[in-house]
Amino acid sequence: MGVLQKIGNALTRFMYGRNGMDQLNRALLWLYIGVFFAGRLSGSLLNSALPERILDVAVLTLMVLILFRMFSKNLYKRQAENQKWLNWRWRVKSRSAAARARHMDKDHKYFTCKSCKAICRVPVGKGNIVITCPKCGEQIKART
Repeated sequence: MGVLQKIGNALTRFMYGRNGMDQLNRALLWLYIGVFFAGRLSGSLLNSALPERILDVAVLTLMVLILFRMFSKNLYKRQAENQKWLNWRWRVKSRSAAARARHMDKDHKYFTCKSCKAICRVPVGKGNIVITCPKCGEQIKART
């Protein structure tokens, strides 16, 4: 067994029962890289050292957070944090995809109910109509 394989086995044993890299840590790592380069650019573009120092503190904080989450043995809490991140990310992605699809639909007009925020779809070209929200029953007066 080679030296590198022994080191790899020791690292595997060390990481057993720890969180490691998950999707939230990957996102934090990308944020870390972005803030790091923003700090370098702000230091070279601005004459003031204050923005660079603030971004340096942010970079250090992000790295500590990434390492803490990576080596944490409290898997339940780290998986719950990761799940919250994934749920938020999914909501943002699906909301933007739905908005893009509604924008591309030229046969229908979309209205949002003021009370329950449900989206109601009606055909275009019907004139002034009263729409009843299917979710809460609120009346919406609109022109299509």
